[in-house]
Amino acid sequence: MHFRSLPAVVPPRLRIALGLFGMVILAGTAGYLLLTDMSVVDALYQTVTTLSTVGFRELAPFDTKTKLFTVVLILVGVGTALYTLTLVMQQVLEGDLRSRYHHRRMTMHIAELSKHYILCGFGRVGQEIARELNERGVDFVVIEQTPEQFERAVAFGYLVINGDASDDRVLNRANIQTARCLLAASDSDAGNTYITLTAKSMNPGCHVVARCGLPHNEEKLRLAGADRVLSLYSMGGRRMVLAALQPLAADFMDTLASGRHGDLILAEFEVTPQNHLGDQPVGEILAGCSSATLLGIRHAEGRLEVGPKNDVVLNNGDIIIVMAEEGDISALSSRGSRF
Repeated sequence: MHFRSLPAVVPPRLRIALGLFGMVILAGTAGYLLLTDMSVVDALYQTVTTLSTVGFRELAPFDTKTKLFTVVLILVGVGTALYTLTLVMQQVLEGDLRSRYHHRRMTMHIAELSKHYILCGFGRVGQEIARELNERGVDFVVIEQTPEQFERAVAFGYLVINGDASDDRVLNRANIQTARCLLAASDSDAGNTYITLTAKSMNPGCHVVARCGLPHNEEKLRLAGADRVLSLYSMGGRRMVLAALQPLAADFMDTLASGRHGDLILAEFEVTPQNHLGDQPVGEILAGCSSATLLGIRHAEGRLEVGPKNDVVLNNGDIIIVMAEEGDISALSSRGSRF
């Protein structure tokens, strides 16, 4: 979900008022320099004390011209100073109210989320994940504890919570109980392990995808309950080899990963007792979807069957992977999609 924050800008009226106030101070300083024997510092001091109406003594004898100049300076300058101060206070109060209103709206949006994604970590990897989720129109909320990254997520307009994702109170604020998937994408393998443990203890049915930096930590993340563990270094190495040996295949995989391909969409559907897709050949399920292409089936026991035949009978827990036009995807989704 993309949440637009309110931009913090200085109103034109305040900029004009500050400019006029600065001009009054310069004019007052210049006037006292011309009319008296004051130094620059004394002339500036006399101007500021006059505009502030604090009533300090005059730093030099005032003749008639200087007194008349001071009268004009008070009439013009004090009014300008009060007007500027009023606008400054108004801006400060409005900015605070705007911030509170924006925070409250964001909290309400997050509280209404269901079947959403929770992204833990907004570093370089997390930012790419957020961009992909946003482009696909997926509801998600970011959890980030670093102030700089938190402000960056707010600037992007994402729903974001400032806190530690391994804290069950923070996950509760992100509606972990109704979340579809959690992505542990922090820069620390230990942090991702704690995040996974906490998330799985609170919602065992939540699908957890965890980032892993060091290969020997993959098994620890799986033991913590992660459903998928992705090693960026291993994935990057395989991707570079594929790009070198089979560049067209690499381009095809990149196209698949983007989700949308012109009028076609890549989607997954889970077979459950609720959608009554079990005990049926996959060809019959897709018969009414003329644009659908069956790419594979992830069977309930974990085996992935690529390019299955249409006579394969589906069982509860199987996941079919199809590419089809949006209308056919919607028709299949109405029967109960997983992602």
